[in-house]
Amino acid sequence: MAGRRNRMALAVALLLAGIGVCAPVAASPPPLDPFWRNATVYFLLTDRFRNGDPGNDHAAGRQRDGDTLRSFEGGDLAGLTRTIESGYFNRLGVDAIWTTPLIENVHGSVIEGQGGKSYGFHGYWPLDWTAVDPSVGTRRDLSRMVAAAHRRGLRVIVDVIANHAGPQTDVDLRWPADWVRPGPPCDYKSYAGTVSCELTFTLQDMRTESTQPVDLPPHLVDKWRREGRLDAERAALDAFFARTGYPRTPRYYLVKWLSDWIREYGIDGFRVDTAKHVDPELWADLRREADLALTDWRARHPDRIKGDKPFYMVGEVFNFGLSDFGNARGSAYDYGDRKVDFHAHGFDALINMGFASQSRQPLPQLYAAMSDQLTAGAFAGYGTLNYIASHDDMGPRDGARTDPLGDAEALLLAPGAAQVYYGDEIGRSLIVPDSRGDATLRSVFDWSVARSAKGRALIDHWGRLGRFRQRHPAIGAGRHSELSRTPFTFARILDEGPVHDRAVVALGLTGASVTIPVGTAFAEGAVLRDAYSGERTTVRKGMAALRRAGRVVLLEAATRVR
Repeated sequence: MAGRRNRMALAVALLLAGIGVCAPVAASPPPLDPFWRNATVYFLLTDRFRNGDPGNDHAAGRQRDGDTLRSFEGGDLAGLTRTIESGYFNRLGVDAIWTTPLIENVHGSVIEGQGGKSYGFHGYWPLDWTAVDPSVGTRRDLSRMVAAAHRRGLRVIVDVIANHAGPQTDVDLRWPADWVRPGPPCDYKSYAGTVSCELTFTLQDMRTESTQPVDLPPHLVDKWRREGRLDAERAALDAFFARTGYPRTPRYYLVKWLSDWIREYGIDGFRVDTAKHVDPELWADLRREADLALTDWRARHPDRIKGDKPFYMVGEVFNFGLSDFGNARGSAYDYGDRKVDFHAHGFDALINMGFASQSRQPLPQLYAAMSDQLTAGAFAGYGTLNYIASHDDMGPRDGARTDPLGDAEALLLAPGAAQVYYGDEIGRSLIVPDSRGDATLRSVFDWSVARSAKGRALIDHWGRLGRFRQRHPAIGAGRHSELSRTPFTFARILDEGPVHDRAVVALGLTGASVTIPVGTAFAEGAVLRDAYSGERTTVRKGMAALRRAGRVVLLEAATRVR
């Protein structure tokens, strides 16, 4: 791993024009492990992915009487475990699975604005941070899922929430006033107008900035007493506060409850929901406890995943990511009256919220600009997570899935880490008739499509790209160098500590017989393999000639193939 380095904030538009603008140079921490900077992360809504246990379909008295796609549909941890054990994610080249929150959510429903009658199927309406939601399974189901993932070499990332509790419903009580604020609604005009406010009237915004100690909420005390674990939960809290010296404020209850998921189950990373709506000091505290918890879990589990990586924390800072062309805002989020660099508060990476729209632009300019920021600009050494679709971005790259093959190439060959949203690989449409709002993004994964001839062909394409990316950390973490515009050909090279990797990619091919440049990536006479077609070739005069190329060329040293 390379040592500490300097980084310089550069405007993307000026970089493209070849003009550098110097900014004050500051020391940065060691760069994030290339594994996480290149990782392919498969993001799924647990309830919408696969039903492995019909016995929990109506847990907690939940009914399928919500608006279109706003009830629980039956997906669960048992179904996810079955898919892991089948090798499905390995065939796609996935490095980590990211699930929506597994925290027990409110049991009832609400009328949610334009969305109609809605349940917390998505997991973002917490009721009890210490319990697995009964609709997705049990504590044992979660342990089995993580163990199955680790046996397959997959990391597990879970979504976590500290900004809010779920809504009050006809069966779920409101949290005490010293835990949640009554308002005002967020206006996004300042730090306070984004953090110390209600994100939406249906949610109960936690007083994470409060310095006043609070007692356990009565509804949790009653719940734990009914479940026979009140004394154990109180004893665990006493031990946590005695060890850390933290005050018993809402913030530190949440830190304790969230880090317990790592200590108990061996979770490898967190995706943090609504990160910009919480005072960033909470995230720094959570990260410290997360690192300790994972160290503790690994010490107790010698059969853990091979090739352990540090704990990974990626944040959702909505409407933020790598800068747009011409918008050199740097790595800090600007609230208007205050800037916060989330990387300085425990985050390894931020989701690149602009990629879905930016990837509709010509890829040569986009990839060059992204590489500049990730290797020499404001985000140097940090991670980013690109996506073409997600559960709450109403502007996906290709909602109707008119070009699922091109979608795969744009995402999986971009600099940075890649977030595959469940169903990307089978062309799951994001336009669902009769659905309202973000429900259209959250349909049930159709396994009959995955088994069809069309689905298998799409999965094969995504898998060839994904496995190539998995073998080559240079794709996401290396420096980008364009070699040709027609066809668009580029090299990615990574030389960082013990990691030395290189690959050449060509896109937009129009025939099976092609000759493409390899630049300095591969030496004269090197034997290469096209990972897409399987054809081998030898570098002659800086060129690689192929006779059986597919729609893309993925060149690697033949000796690197496993």
